[in-house]
Amino acid sequence: MHSLPALCTAAVLITATLAAPTKQLSKRGVFSVPVKSRASVRRPPLQELSRTYAKYGWTVVVVDPEPNSSQSEPFGTGDEGSSGEGNVPWASSATAPPGTYTTSSSIASATAGTYGNSTSGTSDVGTSIAADQASSTASATSGSETGQVSAIPEQNDSEYLESVQIGSNGQTLNLDFDTGSADLWVFSSDLGTSELTGHSYFNPSKSSSWQAYSGASWEISYGDGSGASGSVGYEKVAIGGATATKQAVELATQVSSTFVSDTNSDGLVGLAFSSINTVEPEAQKTFFYNVKDQLAEYVFTANLKDNSAGTYTFGTIDSSQYTGDIHYVDIDNSDGFWQWSPTAYSIAGKSSECPTCSSGIADTGTSLILVDDDIVEAYYKQVSNAEYSNTQGGYTYPCSASLPSFGVQVGGWTATVNGSDLTYATIDDSTCFGGIQSNEGQGISIYGDVFLKQFFAVFDGENNRLGFAEQA
Repeated sequence: MHSLPALCTAAVLITATLAAPTKQLSKRGVFSVPVKSRASVRRPPLQELSRTYAKYGWTVVVVDPEPNSSQSEPFGTGDEGSSGEGNVPWASSATAPPGTYTTSSSIASATAGTYGNSTSGTSDVGTSIAADQASSTASATSGSETGQVSAIPEQNDSEYLESVQIGSNGQTLNLDFDTGSADLWVFSSDLGTSELTGHSYFNPSKSSSWQAYSGASWEISYGDGSGASGSVGYEKVAIGGATATKQAVELATQVSSTFVSDTNSDGLVGLAFSSINTVEPEAQKTFFYNVKDQLAEYVFTANLKDNSAGTYTFGTIDSSQYTGDIHYVDIDNSDGFWQWSPTAYSIAGKSSECPTCSSGIADTGTSLILVDDDIVEAYYKQVSNAEYSNTQGGYTYPCSASLPSFGVQVGGWTATVNGSDLTYATIDDSTCFGGIQSNEGQGISIYGDVFLKQFFAVFDGENNRLGFAEQA
């Protein structure tokens, strides 16, 4: 028979065992985000060029296609990721006649006429008819390790949209994923009815978890006169199965008509590095950084497609999405971008060494491939009847022309895009606009969706490297 002291000792030991904290394995997640390119919207080539130049703070000499027309809408100063002042003008090739001109309003007007199809009203819980249609295939699993959200395609695969939930009540907006910027900004209830029509938007007063960041502001502007600005706060943001509980959300209180007209998109999720976030007085962390502790690996992949569903995956590299090897190259993120240094390129399968080539940035928020002038000129010399168009701001050619392939070195591998995939847009019944254009001698090359949608791309934040493989 056990003595009373022994029983008491056993009871104490049992109690201590039950009360002691147990070491638990943290189940870090893998989050898959299916996306589609936005099939219903067309951004004119000249505007696409202008927005990209302004995004990277490039100021260039331009030729206005209609110098006697009125200017496009003004909007503030500055640009996304740049400290430059004033609006960046329309960009032209270095081969265009010199001169400084203002932006043509005819392009802005044309843009408004070709953006999205929705004319529906809005809702203050982040939904509208347009948004409901856009996210009809979306799903999200709260509290689970996997989740999916869908997005809408843009014509020419200009950008890719994803369904994102913001706030305690999960207000749903369709946002662009952009590896070339670091801001998360959204349409907000502080905008007027005319600006919100057709959009989903975030209403902070409907969320119990909203925390205003007093005195903070943000502003972006583009060379076509478009822009947005507003206030800042902290909020719960869920994408797929990952949730950032205190994410800086930039509320648009002013937007230009270009953004208003694009009813497919309600804002942007920046996936570059936090150092280029535009919030003042203090730059904020990106969503990718804020959810890093929830991820099995600090990595995400982009598997974008031509006019069909693609996928962003956070936390792992899904071997079913690619074939062969992943070819890695170290990046230099000192400027805040996913940036590497190619040393060779190829045209029609013929490789050329390029020790002085501009470094390259992988940018899902840009459509085009923008490279050094000598590369662009060498490429279009192999395209029948290709010519530089002042009106379009870049190289055009007969749509019947056969285009050569184009490749760029990634580590020891050449990532090659077939010529049939290198047309950005059809200008008219017989003229096409190329997906490869000039970077205006800016010393940086941009590899946008024309390039990225041909590969399985790995953005490895843990090891500061980029990887590319053939899509499965």
